[in-house]
Amino acid sequence: MAFFIISPDLYNWVILPTLIFLAQIANVCMETLRIVFLSKGIKYLAPVIAFFEIIIWLLAIVGVMSNLSNPANFIAYAFGFALGTYVGLVIEERLSIGMVIMRIITTGETSAGIAEFLQSEQYGTTCLDAKGARGGVTMIISLVNRDDVPRITRYIEQTNPGAFFSIEDVRYVNQGVFKPRKLNPFTGFLHTLARPRKKN
Repeated sequence: MAFFIISPDLYNWVILPTLIFLAQIANVCMETLRIVFLSKGIKYLAPVIAFFEIIIWLLAIVGVMSNLSNPANFIAYAFGFALGTYVGLVIEERLSIGMVIMRIITTGETSAGIAEFLQSEQYGTTCLDAKGARGGVTMIISLVNRDDVPRITRYIEQTNPGAFFSIEDVRYVNQGVFKPRKLNPFTGFLHTLARPRKKN
């Protein structure tokens, strides 16, 4: 009975670097998500990710240390680190976890239209008359879901291209009007964990 035997050169120059590359992508991707989850206040899921993250990292570093004279291992480790960071950010962007505070500063009659648009999207808004460097302005403050930000910013740019707006993450709120989400069980679970909590 014949057995398939992998040649040492194939293992050292192709198989092992590929495994290190894939392990490092998974490791850094999980590290990126763990940091994001911590910043969103999801403190129960982050330790679970950290557990698997360190195991994968140990496997990757053992592969590198097993043959320090092989430059392919170092290249695979570094390239996996870079690609893992990108993949983690893409996944986090797709998940659109949590809520953000939008501060929109406008002049003229467009402020009423922007506020009405946000209210039609079931978001609470606060409008304040303020004075800017060039005269009177209206500041609109609203707490919105992250996955709605691109659509809201597109509307603002179409309505008033000169409007100034800033976006910041938020972790704690006292009261507010929140738009309900329609998500699958997994993303719904993540968004529930990342929901801004009422601070006592």
